[in-house]
Amino acid sequence: MEQYDAGPLHRLRPPIARPWRMLLPIVPKPRTAVSSSLLVVYGFAAMIAIGAILLVLPIASKTGELTSPLDAVFTSVSAVCVTGLNVVDTADHWSFFGQVVILALIQLGGFGFMTSATLFLLAFGRRIGLREKILISESIGITRLGGVVKVVGAMALFTLLVEGAGAALFYLYYSNSHPTETSIWLSAFQSVSAFNNAGFDLSGGFQSLVIYQSQPSVLLPTAALIVIGGISFLVINDVFRARWRLSHLTLDSKLVLAATLVLLILGTGIILLTESQNGATLGSLPFPDQVLNAFFLSVTARTAGFTTVNLGLVANYALFFVAILMFIGGASGSTAGGIKVNNFGMLAATIWSTVKGREHVGAFGREFSVPQVHRALTVVLLSVGFISLALLLLSLTEAGVKFIELLFETVSAFSTVGLSTGVTPSLSVAGRIIIIVTMFVGRLGPLTVALSLVQRQQIAKFRYPQETVRTG
Repeated sequence: MEQYDAGPLHRLRPPIARPWRMLLPIVPKPRTAVSSSLLVVYGFAAMIAIGAILLVLPIASKTGELTSPLDAVFTSVSAVCVTGLNVVDTADHWSFFGQVVILALIQLGGFGFMTSATLFLLAFGRRIGLREKILISESIGITRLGGVVKVVGAMALFTLLVEGAGAALFYLYYSNSHPTETSIWLSAFQSVSAFNNAGFDLSGGFQSLVIYQSQPSVLLPTAALIVIGGISFLVINDVFRARWRLSHLTLDSKLVLAATLVLLILGTGIILLTESQNGATLGSLPFPDQVLNAFFLSVTARTAGFTTVNLGLVANYALFFVAILMFIGGASGSTAGGIKVNNFGMLAATIWSTVKGREHVGAFGREFSVPQVHRALTVVLLSVGFISLALLLLSLTEAGVKFIELLFETVSAFSTVGLSTGVTPSLSVAGRIIIIVTMFVGRLGPLTVALSLVQRQQIAKFRYPQETVRTG
């Protein structure tokens, strides 16, 4: 047999497999981004801290002495949270410098942290990135990111124009009895405080606007600024875009306008009915002035904090009704507080739809999404829970104060209204701290809850079996 010669092939050897070695970079664990809700909390806390430091300074008080740190913090929180509760009178205690600081805090707090921060960045030529746009859109309550910076700019311009118009109207009144410089300052302060639903005033003596009971030239512009600031720029812009045709408005705008109108009419009627016979409040006024002041109290109870009567002399049932108005508050994305008329209107429509036996709830020919109803219910119940806790603590620290007065004070603080029966200046140290926390949580609580719920909303990958729960 002929032997086969493989030639050089028989000398080939398979290569020995060796493991590959690859240098992989060590990637550090990414830092957890701060959520928008926490960022808003940190921003408001920073503004409060800066304001408190400035108000402690001797230059901020009329006496030229240091202000108590607790009083400075209380005032700063009240200004940033646009509440209006005061432990020292704004006109009597604070110098012009201190009043300027308070006015600046009111304006920044009314804008909101994200809006204020955006305006600062734009003023210094900084670019607004995607993350900032998302935070801004969530904080002011819009769903689209495109043009969000333009919306913020339009809001700022609208605010300045309305405040300027209000200041001009006030100047026509104040210039008749004050020097030019004083008239300009009083007009500017009143206009900014009213539009931002802050409730701070320069009347002195903790009397708010009692001295203007019979002055429509002061009360009507103040009420108009409160309403405009309390229904939000987005609703007003929607009204102009729809050319005043109600059928073209969004569901959100319809809810806000309808709820606001109903509450204003209902509030005016009930306050007039309950206090027209009370000689210590409205009973001593002529009927036209009674109507004017009842309307004004119905407006201001929605979160502004101005008053034309001594609330300590108001009947208990009237105080309770005003507390309900304060709890509801103004519109989402506005300068107002409370649980917001958007949530109130949505839950009221939900209750009505349920009573009518409708499976799908809605209003004005539109259906609410289930997550929206859940978020509204969560905000309301958490608000009730926190108010109950704060009221319990105040009942322990302020044992000598009537329960209805503590309830009124707590709701006023949480809803960032600023109305008071006169309890605030006499609060103990513990009571002042409780009110400080209540104002802070009230201003940021519903907002941060809404933001966190939106951020955590996930599409369900599975559902549990349904089972009936007894509700009767």
